[in-house]
Amino acid sequence: MPMENIEALEKRLWDAADQLRANSGLGSNEYFMPVMGLIFLRHAFNRFLKVKAEIEPTLAKRQGVTRPLMKEDFAQKAAIYLREEARFDNLVALPADQDPGAALNKAMEDIEADYTVLIGNLPKEYTKFEPDVLRSIIRIFNDSALNTTNGDVFGRIYEYFLMKFAAEKAHDGGEFYTPVSIVQTIVNVIEPDHGKVFDPACGSGGMLVQTSHFLEQVGKPAYDAVSFYGQEKNATTIKFTLMNLTVHGLEGKILEGNTFYEDQHEMLNKADFVMANPPFNVDGVFGS
Repeated sequence: MPMENIEALEKRLWDAADQLRANSGLGSNEYFMPVMGLIFLRHAFNRFLKVKAEIEPTLAKRQGVTRPLMKEDFAQKAAIYLREEARFDNLVALPADQDPGAALNKAMEDIEADYTVLIGNLPKEYTKFEPDVLRSIIRIFNDSALNTTNGDVFGRIYEYFLMKFAAEKAHDGGEFYTPVSIVQTIVNVIEPDHGKVFDPACGSGGMLVQTSHFLEQVGKPAYDAVSFYGQEKNATTIKFTLMNLTVHGLEGKILEGNTFYEDQHEMLNKADFVMANPPFNVDGVFGS
């Protein structure tokens, strides 16, 4: 997809979602997690479909019946497995008499059941939305332009929404977001290609995800080449880190703590690569 088309798509999705928020009476801080959860789910569905198409021709058959897809089939394919009820097309096609909030909560619970690292970290407050509002949000993220987009485009949309919410101070004054250009520069300079990769101010996990993209380019799958570690002082932001890693088929050990004072991983002199964009906008460190 050409760059100008991606930028237009990002803006169209944001404008539609933000107009809906304005008319719903919800503040940005209330809208933040549910909307990012929907983008996570839509992104996961696109990655699921791509890998599903690669896997299905290779599945064993017995008496003419193809065995069902399993979570393990997706483990090393940079995607996550989605149960039937957690797939975005099923949410779009919900009957009018079925509560979309309850269906979305169930989808998030199903994903947590398969990926225990996400337990308690996915948004499950969708029943607080008016059903018609929620159906409209689901339709926004069912934009036909998204049907054939790859992971990179969805990654841009995810980052774009993070940036816009940061600008509105929907969460933590914007400290959770580092522009993609800075992340790419840091990763490309450091070239983290083996061992323990540590981000002591990991925010939403952009450094770690970008490391996996770098490793793909040099022919080293992330799951085989590195171990990811992160530390972040804000518990809500850690939810984004885990969502961001999981939707890219990655795993990492992410702990809560203020790195100015704590080394939760006891990583001093043990990491092979350390990269971070510390919260330079914090005036006073103590208690920040």
